[in-house]
Amino acid sequence: MSDISQALHTDFYQLTMAAAYFRQNMNRPATFSLFTHGLPAQRGYILAAGLADALDYLEGFCYTPAEIEYLGSLQRFTPEFLEFLAGLRFSGEVWALPEGTACFAGEPLIEVTAPLIEAQLVETRLIQILNVHSTLASKAARCVQAAQGRTCVDFGLRRTQGRDAGWAAARSSAMAGFAGTSNVEASCRLGTTPVGTMAHAFVEAFGDELAAFRAFADSFPHGTVLLVDTYDSVEGLHRAVTVAGELAQRGCQLIGVRLDSGDLVGMSRQARQILDQAGLEQTRVVVSGSLDEYRIDELVRAGAMVDMFGIGTKMACSADAPYLDLAYKLVNYDGRPTLKLSTGKETWASAKQLWRQVDQQGMVQGDVLGLRDEEQAGRPLLEPVMEQGRRLAPEPGWRAASERFAGQLASLPETCRRLNDPIPLEPTPSPELRQVQEKARQAALGSC
Repeated sequence: MSDISQALHTDFYQLTMAAAYFRQNMNRPATFSLFTHGLPAQRGYILAAGLADALDYLEGFCYTPAEIEYLGSLQRFTPEFLEFLAGLRFSGEVWALPEGTACFAGEPLIEVTAPLIEAQLVETRLIQILNVHSTLASKAARCVQAAQGRTCVDFGLRRTQGRDAGWAAARSSAMAGFAGTSNVEASCRLGTTPVGTMAHAFVEAFGDELAAFRAFADSFPHGTVLLVDTYDSVEGLHRAVTVAGELAQRGCQLIGVRLDSGDLVGMSRQARQILDQAGLEQTRVVVSGSLDEYRIDELVRAGAMVDMFGIGTKMACSADAPYLDLAYKLVNYDGRPTLKLSTGKETWASAKQLWRQVDQQGMVQGDVLGLRDEEQAGRPLLEPVMEQGRRLAPEPGWRAASERFAGQLASLPETCRRLNDPIPLEPTPSPELRQVQEKARQAALGSC
């Protein structure tokens, strides 16, 4: 099928519910809140990310003629409903946490208010976008933390689950503090320079490591980073030194050497020693190969002499926690606060605001969850970002989000930031929210 939008990128039950709402003439304003029920193990916070892509989706939401034709071929929907979908655009408003905000379970990432059918139909894609971006941003942030000031770059594209995930890994890791990505398409969109060296296949293709190194240096004399562990890492390092000398005669320098296997602690130290003895103090030692925050922390604590970490699969797929338990729940319909009362999954009714409270040193003490229109001490975090289906301001970009996160991370309690056994904060509901909740609970139970 040609001419495909993102509107069909949804679960079928969104369409069947929408059709039932349409038949019952139920399309009054509804507010949905998107949040995570709980944090994955070993997460003391999550990093809100993906809002830019989510707003792009909402602004472009529509059904193409080909999609309407397909839905009609299912013989499940009335012509009147299909005609309604053909003219549908997202016309609602969105409040959201700015990208780069550190947040916790139970706190809204976004809240959507729109005619019920519109708000329902966008659920699946919104969850998907915010899930992958926030999951990967949170993982990348932990890698940056573990690196303790050493450079991190994203090498994970080939192992991500598709193009969208590769983009999410690149953008979200940049937001979290990564210095670059191997993803060329993402670098183009982010306005950065792609990073990368060579594969072992490059060396193998020449059959002569020194010849391979010389060929690469000849092609890229101002950006030479050599992968030295295809055969023997020590010999590879000495050959890299040879090429560095040849580059120096041309007024260039060897940027770095990369180790991708073996004893990374011992070999990084040996690499640093060999390079320094050759007068190559500025040449950087890059390591890669199954790295995540735990392995990086282990290498740093063991005294590895590393300048840059190339982080791939385990970050780009968030291997230990590949998803967030996100939910998108109706909290108000036609002026009536609504809630879910399922055991262990009760939701907070009504449109909300979140206030962050800090001490005199600027350290986070906790968050208060309350009603959208009430006043509380602290800084309100949720901001209006869309009205009548259009952004209220230009997209601030990932660099602004990165700066926001860097400031927020420093203000989080150490118990939230630590890599092992962190203790997340929990938002405190305001008295006003509790009152609305109790009334909504009694009304729901009374209707049973």
